[in-house]
Amino acid sequence: MVAAAFGLGSFAALADVAAPQDVPYQGTLKINVDATDIAHRIFRVHEVIPAAPGPLTLLYPEWIPGNHSPTGPISKLAGLVVKANGTTLPWTRDQFNVYAFHVDVPQGASGVEVDFQYLSPLSQREGRVVMTPEMLDVQWSANTIYPAGYFARQINTEPSVKLPTGWQAGTALEVASRDGDTLNFKPINYDDLVDSPIFAGKYFKRVDLDPGASTPVHIDIVADDPKFLEIKPEQLKVHQNLVQQMYKMYGAHHYDHYDFLLSLSEKMGGEGLEHHRSSEDGTGTDYFTDWEKSALGRDLLSHEFNHSWDGKYRRGADLATPNFNVPMGDSLLWVYEGQTQFWGQVMAARSGMWTTDQTHDMLAFVAATYDQGRPGLASWRNVQDTTNDPTIAQRSPLPYRNYQGSEDYYSAGQMIWLEVDSKLRELSGGKKTIDDFGKAFFGVNPGKWDVDTYTFEDVTKTLNGIAPFDWASYLRTRLDGHGSLIGGIASHGWKLVYTDKPSAAVKAIEMRRHAADLTYSLGVSVGKGGDIGDVLWDGPAFKAGLSPGMTIVAVNSHDYDADALKDAVTAAAKDRSQPIELLVKNFDEYQTIRIDYHGGLKYPHLMREEGKPDTLTALLKPR
Repeated sequence: MVAAAFGLGSFAALADVAAPQDVPYQGTLKINVDATDIAHRIFRVHEVIPAAPGPLTLLYPEWIPGNHSPTGPISKLAGLVVKANGTTLPWTRDQFNVYAFHVDVPQGASGVEVDFQYLSPLSQREGRVVMTPEMLDVQWSANTIYPAGYFARQINTEPSVKLPTGWQAGTALEVASRDGDTLNFKPINYDDLVDSPIFAGKYFKRVDLDPGASTPVHIDIVADDPKFLEIKPEQLKVHQNLVQQMYKMYGAHHYDHYDFLLSLSEKMGGEGLEHHRSSEDGTGTDYFTDWEKSALGRDLLSHEFNHSWDGKYRRGADLATPNFNVPMGDSLLWVYEGQTQFWGQVMAARSGMWTTDQTHDMLAFVAATYDQGRPGLASWRNVQDTTNDPTIAQRSPLPYRNYQGSEDYYSAGQMIWLEVDSKLRELSGGKKTIDDFGKAFFGVNPGKWDVDTYTFEDVTKTLNGIAPFDWASYLRTRLDGHGSLIGGIASHGWKLVYTDKPSAAVKAIEMRRHAADLTYSLGVSVGKGGDIGDVLWDGPAFKAGLSPGMTIVAVNSHDYDADALKDAVTAAAKDRSQPIELLVKNFDEYQTIRIDYHGGLKYPHLMREEGKPDTLTALLKPR
């Protein structure tokens, strides 16, 4: 019946893309990327691909590591021309796989030459901007195609990049030679090439984060202006501390050198993408120059650095695919991303990136999300199911994020691992902690930087080796169940409370998002100009008729601003006869909505639980 419905030819077409084989590719891909057209933001790619006469399938990477999803920007590939012996060859895109291109290599030819352009985004609406007048980001997954039928690590490459005149570059790749503005890199397999992006810029600084070490660690910085490259000694020190705190906890590392690639820009898109020997880290220009203001995002580098251990070296078995066009499985992202989210914030505290108060504020903000801010996880979804979100939503905006859930394996995973730490302490009488798990699970095989896969059973086996317990049931209850996930707060000797005073973290989040975060009072987050972002499912605002996409025009008959809305909530708490009356615009219609809420402003904070040991302070203390 199926064959009759779709036609036998359909199945033949599906089989036209050869499955990857773990055998050496005969020959070396020669890849040149011309990244000089910054005016048009176009990368021009030329490749020489050895191939025998006969059918050849070329693949554009689809499943992008770190994105955990089929997000290869195929829509931005243009101008594809394939030649052999100087003659242009016709190509055909696969009927069922738009990332695959079929071509016949003629007799007498030893390969093909391929030219195409990567038309990088001109605005954030089209994707992350990766090229500006001052800097660029060469992501090899966007700027290469490769032959089907082989494991990516079995394909050797010789890459080169031509940069704008005078620009400098940072990358985990090793330079073999430089010819003017062209960097020729040492041969590297295609798997590791895709894992080794380049940040280049007009304004560039390289800083040593582990002076004198046999395994170098650097931070390579590009900026919109040279003034943003200035680093104070105390700022440098906490970044150096980060490297040492990671080493003290894991006891090993999995690279021969490491480069943080950091962009300080209001033009190039922000980024946080892990690689084995580097990371792409994009922040605003004020990262160093307004240190206090930039505190909110300072766990970015600790998060991405942690991925060299968790995610790149040790990787969920279903995520470790043979090439970039085999679907990934995301079932263990609560370890890959969840524990990295945990360590990213813990290491921000241990290194001094964050103060203790800043860490407590951020932990309270996260805890509140999994106390009251995710009604969907309390009813119809669970944390395990959110590991499917990279494929389901691909980080696109959602109508009711709090109810739908969206990659909650990050922060919900963080809360689960916080509770695991306290459970390990309890079971061992305080002798074992999550540091012991980190060292036993990720700090193995020093110097190795291939991929060491794991399963759920490997996780529970390691935990049982540290402190015997029914860890499988313990984890599955939290991953597959519903309800609050803040048990780790109480078991560490603290409690989550709500007051009418926003923490410094909430203030910073509101400032960054140009928002008023009233999630735990009115049940609404309002953005710049009164635009409603998220409305808490079944919260007071929801029940009154507010929804995302509306705009608040006025509060109690006065023009909207965030302070006026907060004042109205405060007034309604003091006098129940006081209204919270909003004039809202919905498409081209205006309506007045009255919210029956008198509970006052509510913002999350951590408070010590009297009579219980404070193990949170021990967790956050530098090693």
